[in-house]
Amino acid sequence: MKKLILVFFLPTILVAQRVQGTFTPATDYTYAFLYSATPDGANYVDRGQLDRDGNFEIALDSSLAPGIYKIVYAIPPEENNFDFIYDGKESVAFKFNYDTGVEFTESEENKLWDSYLKSMEMVNQTISNYYSKGETDEEGFKSIFKVMADTQNAYEESSKGMLVSAFIKANRPYLPKKYEDISTYSNNLKEHYLSEIDFSNYFLQCSSFIVDRVVAYVFDINLDPTNDTYKAHVDDVVTAIGKDAEDIKATLLYTLWQRFVNTDNHELANYITDKYLLELANLIDNKVMAQMITSYKNTSIGTKAPDIEFNPETTYGTEVSSLNFLDSSEYYLLIFWSSECGHCLKELPEVSQLIKDKSNIRVVAFGLENDVRGWTDAIEAYPDFVHTVGLEKWDNPIVQTYGITATPTYFLLDKNKFILEKPYDYAELVKAINNL
Repeated sequence: MKKLILVFFLPTILVAQRVQGTFTPATDYTYAFLYSATPDGANYVDRGQLDRDGNFEIALDSSLAPGIYKIVYAIPPEENNFDFIYDGKESVAFKFNYDTGVEFTESEENKLWDSYLKSMEMVNQTISNYYSKGETDEEGFKSIFKVMADTQNAYEESSKGMLVSAFIKANRPYLPKKYEDISTYSNNLKEHYLSEIDFSNYFLQCSSFIVDRVVAYVFDINLDPTNDTYKAHVDDVVTAIGKDAEDIKATLLYTLWQRFVNTDNHELANYITDKYLLELANLIDNKVMAQMITSYKNTSIGTKAPDIEFNPETTYGTEVSSLNFLDSSEYYLLIFWSSECGHCLKELPEVSQLIKDKSNIRVVAFGLENDVRGWTDAIEAYPDFVHTVGLEKWDNPIVQTYGITATPTYFLLDKNKFILEKPYDYAELVKAINNL
């Protein structure tokens, strides 16, 4: 496991409470980082170095607000963290093992939540056993769900006045009023899955609870994972959130958008953009989100590549006015690169060698440069490429239109400039070229 090693210098603080924990095996960890969670991210608070036994302690500033906090224990941080509740009154202590998870040993808020989840898991296991055995005993059915209702009511009563109450209420289970077969119960369970969540609750927004529940609804309980059912589930999420709470709606839809992007499901990613997310991003004035999802849509596989105008004073290898007017080849390899990029200077000769015997492919190399001096010298090694330059480097409008965040970046186009492939690196480019 990679270890998270960062250095911060913090001012002296007034101690109110503390967060302490024990990580096992101790040799796998170095630091525990404490963050204050927000609906759209997390803010660094402090860090504690682990001793040889895996123990750490972080003193908490007396002004630290009650809320949802995160412990990050390894990198990447988005995958190696867990939430906890801090009520501003009691210290928090836990034991953590990567395989078994976190066990809270101090903090009534967190211990109650753990106890609740384990109790509900036991009842759900009883329900699963009931149906798996083919039971139809209605009295037994009623008895099981009475235990579930009593358990839920008991924990809601115990959590009154506590922050954890919002989570226990949001997790209220579906309780049938009469006997239901497994098919009916499953359908009703799905319909109820998001119905108890108060999406406007700030503490829920800060936690991973809502994100986990929404992601599970769209992906994990989807028995028919077609694009049509994915779209229906996304629509269900938007309906469950309601007409208000635009910020959390945008955050959740962006999370789903990222999941579809990561699985190369361009249709669903762009469905979310077109139907909901772009309008929301503009409504909450999130220009970064709006630019990112628009750039992705502009460059999705199957989409016609945005046109690039060729300035005759800084374009070599063609006399046409733009990318769209190129008509000399069956395929085009569009490369965004820079004469100041070491990876580019290594890979461009390899690209040149890769396509030297492929007369049906032509390279269009777009240089991201601050000036043309180094670029002019570098392009001399590739006389068969179409070369053009984009000054202002990362701030160039074409770079933003294509959503370029690293160089080199490759796009494989057909003769009509529709995007066929977006190879992640040179190895993927070789596969794409060889599959033509």
